Order: sequence, then structure tokens, then C-alpha cells
Amino acid sequence: MTATSWVTQHEEIRTPANPEAGGAAIDIRNVSQSFGTQKVLDGISLQVRRGETLVVLGRSGTGKSVLLKIIVGLQRPDQGSAFILGSDMNSVTDSELSNLRMQMGFLFQHAALYDSLTVVENVAFPLTHHKKDLSPTEIRDRAEHLLQVVGLEGHSDKMPANISGGMQKRVGVARALALDPVILLLDEPTAGLDPIGSEEIDDLIQKLQTERKLASVLVTHDLLSAKNIATHIALLDKGKIVIGGSFEDLKKSEDQFVAHFFSRSL
Repeated sequence: MTATSWVTQHEEIRTPANPEAGGAAIDIRNVSQSFGTQKVLDGISLQVRRGETLVVLGRSGTGKSVLLKIIVGLQRPDQGSAFILGSDMNSVTDSELSNLRMQMGFLFQHAALYDSLTVVENVAFPLTHHKKDLSPTEIRDRAEHLLQVVGLEGHSDKMPANISGGMQKRVGVARALALDPVILLLDEPTAGLDPIGSEEIDDLIQKLQTERKLASVLVTHDLLSAKNIATHIALLDKGKIVIGGSFEDLKKSEDQFVAHFFSRSL
């Protein structure tokens, strides 16, 4: 494994990093996770700071989505710890977990919009449920603004079925930003899109990263997307980080698995 500043050894870290002081917003320490006899994560350690985008690559079944679930607190690891914004996800209370999740935006692989709600109602959904101090007009205004941020002004009252797949992904991004998160998690954001749609989503993610300085983790099979937006990359295989570094670091690697992965994926 290539040594980088963001792939860490568990024993070297003693206390949670302070994101406000420039420390890691996401700090994964020696995490392992098994389902029955299958070990999907095996001693994973990595960090993501605000303004960074970690892209996680790997074949299907290598634990990429499990890693996202551990970060968001949907799965607790068998071993190791996930420190999110300084809090150990193994020991937070339900109330603390709820507060942490409000600081995380999540874009699901297929956007996961509510079919019965309009575009603007989908974006407003987190605000309606978590921002009880806002009036319906304020919620609508904020949702409309987020649609402008993702380039969908004028589409507010359309139903999800009446917009393209790429536009649905943009609505998903707007909804993920509704609570003004510190962390953004993206599961296959370009899956199912044509090259132009994929490029538009990549450009949007880059724009948001520049403007908002989010700590982002993006799971994808799309190497072009990884090249476009990653500040660093982790390539997983058999539950371990085979190599970590920049896109060029991985592309130049002489490791047989890494070279094979890139030759098959480009």
C-alpha cells in the first residue's frame, strides 16, 4: 500500500481529530466488518478533511458501500472505530447520532426520490422534518435556492418521473445539501448516466467542493469521474486498501492488480 497523509496506521492516532482545527472530519481507524464468513472490510484506516474528496474504487462486493454505511452510522464495525466530526460512532447515543446525520448529506445510487412528491418537495423534505423553526415559505425558498445551485431552476413543480436521470441525480444532490452538511457521501453518482450527464454531475460536485469545502466520500466504478474530482483515491480489494494516493499515483502503479483494474476500467 502506498503511504499517504490520509491512509493512517491505527496505532499512530491517539485522540480524535478536531475538524474545526483542520483535522479529519472522517477518521476511519482499523475498521473490519464481516457478514458470516465473508470479511468485506479488513483493517481499513483513512481520513478525509474538509475540502477533500476521497474516491473509493473497487470491484463489486469489496466493501465500498459498507464503508459508507459505517460512516453514516447505519452499520457498526466488528472491529475498529469511525470518528465522524470527532465523535466515535461506536459509542454515540441515538440523539447524538441523529445530530451527526444532520451534518451529513447522502446521495443514493438511484437518487431515491419520492415519486409522489414534486422536485421542490423532494428537496424540501429534510427541511420539513428537521427544521421546525422555518415557515413553509422559508422552506420553499430554501429548496428553490438549492435547485438553482444545482442548475434546476424552473423545474420545481415537475414530478421525478418527468425529468431525466441526470436531473434526478441533481435533485438528489440538492436534497443532500438541504441541511447544509459538513460531510457529503455519494454512492455511484454517475451510474446509469450517459457521458455528458456524467460530466455534468462531476462538474457539479467539483463546484460544490470549491464553494462549500465539504469532506466528501464518493464510491464509484467510473474511473473518469474519479480522475476528474478526486483529491485522493483508495482502491479496495478483498477488504483491504491495495493502494492509496492520487489518480496519477494509481495509474503509474506497477502492482499487478492495480494495473489490471485500470486497464479494464478505462
